[in-house]
Amino acid sequence: MNLHPMPEFGSYSLMLALMLTACNFLGGAFALWGATPAGVRITGIPEARWNRLGEAARRAGIASFVALCCAAFALVWAAFTNDFSVEYIRSHSNITLNPAYKFAALWSGQEGSLLLWAWLLGAYGFVVRMRYRIDVRLSAFASVILAAIQLFFVLLLVVAAPPFSIAPGPVAADGAGLNVLLQYPEMVIHPPMLYLGYVGFAVPFAFALGALMMRYPGEKWIHITRRWTMVTWLFLTCGIFLGAHWAYSVLGWGGYWGWDPVENASLMPWLTGTAFLHSVMMQEKRGMMKNWNVWLIFTTFLLTILGTLLTRSGIISSVHAFAESPIGAWFYAFIIIAFLVCLITFLLRRDHLKSENKLESLVSRESSFLFNNMILLAACATVITGTFFPLLSEWWTGSKVTMGAAYYNRVNIPIGLTLLFLTGIGPLLAWRATSLRSIRRNFILPSIAMAVTAVVLMIAGIRPWNDGDDMESTFFSLIAFALSAGVITAIVEEFTRGASVVRTQTGKNLLSSMVLLVRRNTRRYGGYIIHFGVVVMFIGIAGGAFNRAVEQEMSYGDTISIGPYRLVCMSITQDSTANYDTNYALLDVYRGGKKITQLSPEKRVYFAGTEHEQASTIVALHSTAESDLYTVFEGTNPDNGQPILKVFLNPLIAWIWIGIIIVVLGTFIALVPNLVRIPARVRQEDSVEATPAAALGASSLLAEAPHV
Repeated sequence: MNLHPMPEFGSYSLMLALMLTACNFLGGAFALWGATPAGVRITGIPEARWNRLGEAARRAGIASFVALCCAAFALVWAAFTNDFSVEYIRSHSNITLNPAYKFAALWSGQEGSLLLWAWLLGAYGFVVRMRYRIDVRLSAFASVILAAIQLFFVLLLVVAAPPFSIAPGPVAADGAGLNVLLQYPEMVIHPPMLYLGYVGFAVPFAFALGALMMRYPGEKWIHITRRWTMVTWLFLTCGIFLGAHWAYSVLGWGGYWGWDPVENASLMPWLTGTAFLHSVMMQEKRGMMKNWNVWLIFTTFLLTILGTLLTRSGIISSVHAFAESPIGAWFYAFIIIAFLVCLITFLLRRDHLKSENKLESLVSRESSFLFNNMILLAACATVITGTFFPLLSEWWTGSKVTMGAAYYNRVNIPIGLTLLFLTGIGPLLAWRATSLRSIRRNFILPSIAMAVTAVVLMIAGIRPWNDGDDMESTFFSLIAFALSAGVITAIVEEFTRGASVVRTQTGKNLLSSMVLLVRRNTRRYGGYIIHFGVVVMFIGIAGGAFNRAVEQEMSYGDTISIGPYRLVCMSITQDSTANYDTNYALLDVYRGGKKITQLSPEKRVYFAGTEHEQASTIVALHSTAESDLYTVFEGTNPDNGQPILKVFLNPLIAWIWIGIIIVVLGTFIALVPNLVRIPARVRQEDSVEATPAAALGASSLLAEAPHV
């Protein structure tokens, strides 16, 4: 007998969510068709009655979110009350599990993560339906499309992957426990953040597809979804880098990105989503690339579904993926149907997507956006090829061939450097065409910065021709550092040029003028800050060419030296808790003869329920702006029982995490409304060349504009 009613409550909630979602989809679709002149003529039913049906469908969609909230609550409650009658809870939780990780059990397994997908989609749909008055008809189309996506996931939960299945046999006294790799603080927020990004791209997709279906005039759908897309992109960005930091801190291999298939699954929609965010500016300002933009957002959404397939079906081996599952067929069918809907809608409505202008010059802001998009899509194609190559090779030759990190690095490093270069030159180019005089004026300081940086670094000892086998990686790092200096100079020059104009007008100091400049055009200068953060991350990534590692058996008093550091082993200790046993080393760290810190890397063995034990590495590191000292307790030598420690010295890696903080800050700034309403004629300020006189005129108009 089930002592806890919550599993039954959760199952009924999912059934109710399925019915309400079906009502939302079918009722909304019929209402949209019936309210058209053709629908009214064929059925004889007045438009007002169809509109009432549409309102009922909208309310059903809102109610479906409430039902999904109940289902998610039921699963979390079952975890907190140790209801091991539920197979999912028995497999992913245990009595001694930390409460935070009991909550994380919601997304630690396949069924729970699919429930999280459906719940987040319901939450996004709830917001869309509550804000439907922004544009009633377009929101109705978007609501129906979101309901169709939600219907698939809820049906999957009810039929193929039910999270409330009762475990066979007598109720277990304890559960198997959470995967020890997930028992880390960042794993409480990393998956939800990643899913907020994954699921969120369904909203701009729904608006884009809906706008195309109804031949929506103009670019209003882009204005409606711009903040949706930016917030979704930010969630996905944070999710990716939280995952990278988790891999760096937990897996104990000294790196943060291993080109694992599931890592790639999150990167692919990020690349196309980034391209979409850039290219929609072309459509907003110049009425160009409409076909391109529609397919970018279609592709981004389809890649989020493909990424979910990779992690849920087990078709590709990964440390992140779940076991092989029959739900893969469901995802294949959904991807095919979604693609066909997109393709057929595009073919029927492609005449609605004619560009209003053409590319006038290869040296222009438009061309920089186009090249930027091509580079991002080339990177995405590279990642897709490498990820699916094992499947293709097995199908073609019968043997599975895996593409290693060397393939991705060899192809993507030049692509990344090209993208870094375009990040710097894009803002320096004018719309339509840029004159040679403007190029000379705007590029002189960044070019000097690149040249000086390269010379100084070579004098300091970064000389590729002296590094033997590492010549290629050292060369690329030198190029990355030089390009980064040029891009930073270009960004700083843009800020100081605009701030100088504001200071002339207002009499404020340079810093206050810069703040006012940003507040007057948050989208533009927030974008510059995002670019600055990306450059900072490139600096951190480029430091990886100079990583070092030492591995050694250690006992009391033994010493390891690496770079400027000397590590002395003070003890090797064992300890035990209710959830795990641990072996750890106490290492005193010296630099220049002075003790600066003590590190204690661990090797834990968890009592994962009643089935088996699981080992986990707990990294200890000392991080500075210069480098990370990264220590790992590898285990013991089976011959003599001596502990083995591995120490990495990773230069500049902290700048990756600093860079993502800057990106988050820049995105928040870009989302904030401008301090003043910018007149239409000022929005075209970039259509003229970015001369000081043009900047002065634009800033004067901004100063005269009324406050919001």
